Amino acid sequence: MDTHTSDPATDSATPPAVTEETPWLTAKEQQFWRAHLEVSKLLDYQLGRELQPHNLASNDYEILVVLSEAPERRLRMTDLATATLQSKSRLSHQITRMETAGLVLRQDCPGDRRGLFAQLTELGWATMQKVAPHHVRSVRAHFIDRFTPEQIDTLYAALAPVAEHLRDLRGRA
Repeated sequence: MDTHTSDPATDSATPPAVTEETPWLTAKEQQFWRAHLEVSKLLDYQLGRELQPHNLASNDYEILVVLSEAPERRLRMTDLATATLQSKSRLSHQITRMETAGLVLRQDCPGDRRGLFAQLTELGWATMQKVAPHHVRSVRAHFIDRFTPEQIDTLYAALAPVAEHLRDLRGRA
């Protein structure tokens, strides 16, 4: 569904039947929204391509990062699912693939028979140390270095409240 307003004077198309209360996007807002979507998708695609030579998908790398930053390089599976915005079942399948590759292992949680930890293995840690410099160079080349320091400050100031709002909504779900 199109999310911008149409101007009857210049556009014969009319938006779908909705109430007058629908706050349609202006042409400028629509342009901004679509640019955001395109950048997000293209950046994710490019960074994923550049992880492939290391036999990692973007989600694998994200899990390695989260676990590498966790105390003892391990997290409860439920916390890892939350941190990576994945369902528990999807994360479980991904951890199984990463276990097969020797990057992580599952451990029982003491005192909680149903709980499991995901633990970064030595191979997972070594992989993280090997791949991180390549990934940071990619992030810099395809994203960070495209902005001035002032633009980075401005974009961060604009995006941080959106991220906080969405985290709050997710916490309420």
